[in-house]
Amino acid sequence: MTYTNDCTLPAELLEQIASQGFDALPELIRIVINTAMQAERQKYLRAAPFEHSPERQGHANGYKPKTVKTRLGEITFDIPQVREGGFYPEALEKGLRSERALRLALAEMYVQGVSTRKVKAITEQLCGVEISAMQVSRAAAQLDAVLQEWRERPLGEIRYLYLDARYEKVREASQVRDAAVLVATGINPEGERLVLGVSVSLSEHETHSLRDASRWRAFLQSLKDRGLHGMRLIISDDHAGLGAARRMVFGSVPWQRCQFHLQQNAGAYLPRQAMRIEVAADLRAMFNAPDRKGAEELLQAAVQKYAKSAPRLSAWLEDNLAEKFTVFDFPLEHHRIIRTTNFLKRVNKELRRHSRVVGVFPNGVSCLRLISALLMETREEWRIGKHDCAGKSFEC
Repeated sequence: MTYTNDCTLPAELLEQIASQGFDALPELIRIVINTAMQAERQKYLRAAPFEHSPERQGHANGYKPKTVKTRLGEITFDIPQVREGGFYPEALEKGLRSERALRLALAEMYVQGVSTRKVKAITEQLCGVEISAMQVSRAAAQLDAVLQEWRERPLGEIRYLYLDARYEKVREASQVRDAAVLVATGINPEGERLVLGVSVSLSEHETHSLRDASRWRAFLQSLKDRGLHGMRLIISDDHAGLGAARRMVFGSVPWQRCQFHLQQNAGAYLPRQAMRIEVAADLRAMFNAPDRKGAEELLQAAVQKYAKSAPRLSAWLEDNLAEKFTVFDFPLEHHRIIRTTNFLKRVNKELRRHSRVVGVFPNGVSCLRLISALLMETREEWRIGKHDCAGKSFEC
């Protein structure tokens, strides 16, 4: 069998694939990943091999072998080295961290005796192999150290801070309890999106309001202790306990309640569901107003409009919307990004997609492990991928 000369793969490898089929995939993966890592190093050095360039910021220094266990067996890759240090290719690690965390979470259920035959089948389907207790323990210790270092890394200047909360089922003392998962993201002065922190905490023996406020206060204080500063605005929904915690830790920072959730909340005050479309249109008109004055004029018009036909809605609008127009104190070109927590909601949706496979976590540690690994990967995707904040200056 012969191949055209414009093919980018070596003819020997193509012959091997033709004769061995899937058995040749490990070698193909090795070549592709090695090539990608070489390209990463060249981009990092800002110069091709043996090229004399004033933009060069280092020198290649050979390769170091590394054997990685994959679904196709063990593969030894050639890791490009840089003489001055500070470089490690992402091609080999990208996409592995969240899969590793998911594997560990599922395996822990099996090891700790809370799993079922179905969970075992899912583990084999997702990971390709059964995992022993010793493998779980060893891998968990290594992964936890990396994730803890990432969660405790120093933070810097952030213009806009986004906060959200969700709950996961966690088993503790033979009982299934709700664990609060608090997530913080932000946008820095260069317009880059960042995952700032995550916290997983179980319910404590105190009143509901005190428990929620305590969670949020500890979480926000941890962000501040890691160096978070420079916020111009905090965007979130009206989570229980968040208001008191926010005022205590970041009292001087203005707050914008998510306008999407405000619009949803209005539905609870409608006397007839037939009014939903009309009310939604009025709210969107306020939120899309060019300035605060225009929004407040539309608000007063809506308050008077619904005073007789929907008095509870009218009172709710007057009591709740005027102070939620903080967004109008910021540049118009920023409004689309800071008026809602939608991009953080998309992050939580992705987290939920993975955690749904687990169902009930065997403990809080496994929950934190999976969520942390997924968020760490999300941050890497934001850093190397395109997003709608790229290239913007977020100086107010």
